[in-house]
Parts: sequence; structure tokens; C-alpha cells
Amino acid sequence: MAMAAEGGAETARRAGRPASLELLFDLVYVFALVSLTKTLADDVSWTNVARTVVLLLAFTLVWSLTTWAADSIGLDRPLVRWQIIGVAAASLLLASAAPDAFGERGLLFAVTYVTIHLGSGTYYLVAHVLSGSDPAEPRRSVRVLLWEAVAAVGWIGGALVDGPARLAIWALTVALEYAAVVLGWPLPRIGRSRAREWRLTGERVAERYRQFVIIALGVSLLVIGTTFSQKEYTLDRGVALAVVFTTVVLMWRIYIYRAGELLTEAIARSTDPSLLTQSAAFTHLIMVAGIAGSAVTGHLVVGRPFGDTPPSWAAVILGAPALFLVGRGLLDYTVFGRISRSRVAGLALLGALAPVSTLLPPAVRALLATAVLALIAAANLVSTRLHARDPRPPMLG
Repeated sequence: MAMAAEGGAETARRAGRPASLELLFDLVYVFALVSLTKTLADDVSWTNVARTVVLLLAFTLVWSLTTWAADSIGLDRPLVRWQIIGVAAASLLLASAAPDAFGERGLLFAVTYVTIHLGSGTYYLVAHVLSGSDPAEPRRSVRVLLWEAVAAVGWIGGALVDGPARLAIWALTVALEYAAVVLGWPLPRIGRSRAREWRLTGERVAERYRQFVIIALGVSLLVIGTTFSQKEYTLDRGVALAVVFTTVVLMWRIYIYRAGELLTEAIARSTDPSLLTQSAAFTHLIMVAGIAGSAVTGHLVVGRPFGDTPPSWAAVILGAPALFLVGRGLLDYTVFGRISRSRVAGLALLGALAPVSTLLPPAVRALLATAVLALIAAANLVSTRLHARDPRPPMLG
């Protein structure tokens, strides 16, 4: 049985498919995204938006580092499989604490988050040293471990204070963590980590990124459907449900056509495939944030389709697709070395709608945002049929 499982994991790695264990791991992050979106939907304020962004960045960093490590080392190795199971268990606790992370469960969230990073780093470091593997692997673990040890001070320290101070400390800490990722976790004497050291399999990691987007879209549908089922069935709510569902479908269509489909080929053609693979993670993070915003939009619009639109609601309804388009435009650059004009036009249209739609009810504002996405999807289809698109990733390295 163990040999069969290992063979299945290795087959998935070679074929570029996520292994079944990774699919199980991702189910925990479905729960995490649902927790974050519902917490934001219950209190759409600028402070809560900032809190949600900080927590989303924290969850995404755990997901990304776990994905990169699994691909770099190989899912066929038992030490990786056990580590993923351990991170999944801790992430479930992390997601459970997230709704009250800025309240009474702040210390639980911080300790769990720090334990995931320090535990993973220590686990891989010891395993690499004992196995006598490539010297680059222990150095990589040391870099990540020491930077996360520094970040642990911020997470624990922030959990020990209340109010705006916790948000400020955690925001600075997660910004430090992402800066470390971008810089390659630099350390004196041993330098910084190069993307090539991770030896990422572009095809498989690209598929994992696509899966991350599908998870976010699935969470949007789950939140929207749950909201509709809990409210009284009325015609206006049925119309609102159709509008927000169409938005989710259009986001999927715009993502996958064609840059989402061609990401794997773009990575293969890149001058630095590992670096392009890592940079693509940030573009997908932005898109996932936009999709999560659409889940909040669905909750708000289906719950109350008509009536006054509070400014915070208006910002989410138009801001979510705008954020998605920013990420999608960056994905265009990653794959084609250029940003599609339809993304820029879509952002301009959403910006133009902001002041003129202030008096419109939530469902109508959402319908206008959906119309913009529909125009972009149509423009993509026409453009691709007139001009074939081949991957031309930017020069890196």
C-alpha cells in the first residue's frame, strides 16, 4: 500500500497533477477562505478589510511555502507527506481561530501560525541533515527558519496587545515576511535563496495555482448559495443570485482564457522557470483576493438586493472585480510579456462607474460590474480568434 501511494504521488508529480494528499490539504483552505469571507461580510468596514487582508496573506504564505516545498523535495518522500498532514491539521486550527484572531483568540492564532512555520522549517532542516542531501536544501531551510523566527516576535507580540496596535504590528510583520520571500530570505555569509534552488516543477505548480483559484471560486459559490438558502425566497433575491453567480462564472472564464491555460507553457519557455513560477504566486494571490471580495459581494447583494448602498459596500462591489483584473493583468504579463488592453479598459470602466453609481442599489451596482466583466470576456474571445496568442514570458534573471 505504501509503495502504491508513493508511486501515485510520483506519477502525479511527473504528470503535473496535484496528488490526492494535496487535494485533501486544500480542503482545509476552503474552510479558511469561507471563515475569512463570512467574517468580512458580517462587518464590511475599512478596519475589518485590513484585518482580512492580513489574515489572507498569512494563510496564503503557509499554502505557498507548503506547495513549493512539496514540489521541490517530492511528494514521493514520506517526510513530505507527513509534513503536509501536520500543516493541514495546524491550518485547520488556524482557520478556526481566524474569525476571532483580532479578539480573544489572537494568541491562539499567532502561536499556531508561528508553530506551522518554525515546525516546518525545523522538520525539513533536521531531515535534510540526517539524509545528507544536497547542501542547498539545508541552507534553504535555515534561511526560511531564521526569518520566520524574527517574524514570530511580531506575531506573538501583536497577540499580546489589543485594538489597532495588534493590526499594525501584524500588518508590519506579514509585510516583512513577504519582503523576505521576494528578497530570497537573505542572511549574512550564506547569502539569499535563488529561485533555481527550489527546483520547482512548473507544470505541477501551475496546476496548483489554478486549483487555488478554483478553490476561491468554489468558496464564492458556497457563500452565495448559503446566503440565498438562509433568506426568504423572493424574486429580487433570485435576480441578485443570478447576477453574482454570473460574476463568478465570468471571473473563471477571464482567468482561464488564455493566460491561465498557457501558464504551464510560459513557465517552460521562461529564461528562469523557477523564478517565473514563484512570481506567478503573487499574481494568483491578488486574483484570489478579488474573488474572495466577490464572495463578500454575493453575501451582501443576495442578502439585501435593493435599498441604500453604504460606501463600504460600494467599494467592495466594484473593488473586488477591479482587484481581480489587476491580478489578471499581471498574469498576462507573466505569460505574454504584455498587459492586455481589455484589463486596463475594464479598470477604467469600473473607476468611471464608482461616482455615477453612488445612488444605485447593491444589485444594480453588481449588475454594472458584471457587465464590465462580460465585455472583457467578449473582447478576449474576439481578440484571440483574430490573433493567436503564444506564450512569450518576460526575460528574467
